[in-house]
Amino acid sequence: MPQPDLTLTPAGPALAPRYRDRRTAAADEPAATRGPVLGRGTATTRKPVLGRGPGRRATASDGHSLGHDRDRDRDLPKVSPRNPYLRLFALPGTRAFTVGNLIARLPSGMFGVSALIMIAGRYDSYALAGSVTATGLTAGALAAPWIARLVDRHGQARVAVPATLYAVLGHLVLILCVHQKAPVWALFLTVAVSATAPNTGGMSRARWAHLLRGDPDALHTANAFEQAADELCFMLGPMLAVLLCSALFPEAGTLVAVVLFLGGILFFAAQRATEPPVSPRTAAGSPLRNRGMVPLLAVFLATGAVFGSMEVVALAYVDGPAAGPVLALQAAGSCAAGLLYGRARRTARLRSCLAAMAVLMTMPLLAATTGSLLALAGGLLVAGMATAPTMVTGMGLVQRLTPVSQLNEGMTLAVTALLAGIAAGSATGGWSADHAPFAAFGFLVPAAAAALALALCAVTGVGHRAPARNEQA
Repeated sequence: MPQPDLTLTPAGPALAPRYRDRRTAAADEPAATRGPVLGRGTATTRKPVLGRGPGRRATASDGHSLGHDRDRDRDLPKVSPRNPYLRLFALPGTRAFTVGNLIARLPSGMFGVSALIMIAGRYDSYALAGSVTATGLTAGALAAPWIARLVDRHGQARVAVPATLYAVLGHLVLILCVHQKAPVWALFLTVAVSATAPNTGGMSRARWAHLLRGDPDALHTANAFEQAADELCFMLGPMLAVLLCSALFPEAGTLVAVVLFLGGILFFAAQRATEPPVSPRTAAGSPLRNRGMVPLLAVFLATGAVFGSMEVVALAYVDGPAAGPVLALQAAGSCAAGLLYGRARRTARLRSCLAAMAVLMTMPLLAATTGSLLALAGGLLVAGMATAPTMVTGMGLVQRLTPVSQLNEGMTLAVTALLAGIAAGSATGGWSADHAPFAAFGFLVPAAAAALALALCAVTGVGHRAPARNEQA
């Protein structure tokens, strides 16, 4: 006969005899509560035996019913939320890294506006302020792919934290130079130092791609959420920057942005459980060598021209304090459309999204011809609804075309193409606003850029048959 077990009970140690064979005990249980029959050498869960409690005598039926209750609770299936976004954030660790990334991403919409207000107010020159911010944007576009490559090879926390510290140092020195009205060359030099900022949105998308590998529907929802978060940050960031700089002092916007950026990155990097694994070496070379990547980046370039030209043209057309809220409606429409697109079970093709964008970008042009500010606001809201679905689909293609070991670099290249397009679109939109034969003439530029993006997609066939993402490191 086997020796009895000593079991810890609420009243103290008690003997839990094993006189019955496991198979006999399992056969006596009702079929509804019977768990899987484990083979030899597999750990089993014994039913607890209650000891002598205060005021009453424990019986075998108490332990038997308690064991059945626990087995029944353990065997009941867990119901997952029907909302796809709730299912995303039910995964362990996703809420924490998302909060940190959103805090770090909000300053991306604050730094440019804050620098414009700060420099223009101190040096009394919007031309100088625009040149300095354009220099920082160009330096960031050049440095971002190299920072992303280091992130892929050495890990997000190991690279993002020191890169952020260098960027924060550049912004602080810029504040000091502007406050002391340093020579102009010092402004260009210090703003270039801040170009080491990592791509926060790309790192967040890389974490979703790692956690949701093998589940394309959930990854589509995650990409839609990330695009909606981008739109929200670029909608709230400039408004917060203007409020801080006007209500407090000109340097307040940059100071608050620095604190948010550093704090968000530190909190995000501390979430090591969801960080993608490191791929130290790869033989794949640059993601630009992947088939279909260069044509896709050309489409991103033309799409960025849509965003850059629309912003400048709308600001020039409204030319007043209402310009900010009116322009924010485009981001609001994109944010709402992105969240709805993330709930869709099927994703549209990139060509279809670009076709919708080419059509909807004519809405601000038609609204501007009426001369009504309210009509223009509605036109921008409708036009923005094509932005997020296009970007979600495009970023999904980048993830499929890029090996896992180069995912941050591939998405950062897409962002770099967008930034280059935004710069080109801003310049073209500014020229058209200055030389417009009629008030609504400038809105032809974003409509033409959207048509160009559609034509490039159709000619190159990008996104028609995107290969599955290379899973090799």
